Amino acid sequence: MKRLLPLLILTISCNSQQKTADDPQAEEKIRAVLAAQQAAWNEGSINAFMEGYWKSDSLQFIGSGIRKGWQATLEGYKKSYPTREAMGTLDFEIWQVSKISADAYLVTGKYTLHRINGELTGPFTLIFRKKNGEWVAVYDHTC
Repeated sequence: MKRLLPLLILTISCNSQQKTADDPQAEEKIRAVLAAQQAAWNEGSINAFMEGYWKSDSLQFIGSGIRKGWQATLEGYKKSYPTREAMGTLDFEIWQVSKISADAYLVTGKYTLHRINGELTGPFTLIFRKKNGEWVAVYDHTC
C-alpha cells in the first residue's frame, strides 16, 4: 500500500492538470488582443481599449495604487485621460509572452504614450487568462 500511494497521488495530479486543454494559438491571440487595445487607444476609445480586460470585479489593476474590478479600472482610465489630447498615441513593445499554465500567460513589456505635453513610458506586467473562450487580462501592473 505504501508504494501505491505516491502513484495514486501522481495520477490524480496529472489528471487534474489535463482538464484545461492547451491553446496552440494562445500567444498569437494574446498579441492580437494587445494590438486591438493599442488601436482602440489610438482611435481615442477607452471603452474599446477595455475590451481586452476581464469584465469582472476580480480584475486587478496596479498603477499608483490598486484598483479592483473592471468598472473601477475603466473609471480610473477615464479620470486619468479625460481628453483625446491627454490620451496621446500608445505604443506597446512586447518583451515576452510566457506560458504559466494551459489557461494563463504572463506578458511583460513597455508602453509609451506620445503626448504633446510630455511622453509617458514604463514597464508593464499582465496576466492573461482564458475566460469564456477569450484571452483577457485579469491582472495589470503598469509603472
